[in-house]
Amino acid sequence: MKLMYKDYPADKIAVKLKQVQEYEAKYGESTRTIAWKKWCNDINYRKREWQFRQGVAEYALHNAHKAFI
Repeated sequence: MKLMYKDYPADKIAVKLKQVQEYEAKYGESTRTIAWKKWCNDINYRKREWQFRQGVAEYALHNAHKAFI
């Protein structure tokens, strides 16, 4: 079954971006906050991240048992 990408609601993305900005104001910028800001501001980045997670799940579905052989 092939799933289609469905973007997150804009209001939830805005809430996450606000959380990241508040965190940065308190603790400073880090590679993690840079990545979160990119995720919040770039639909293509979110889509590629989703595709990556789907690929990992698909691999695990068919190959995880091989780790125990």
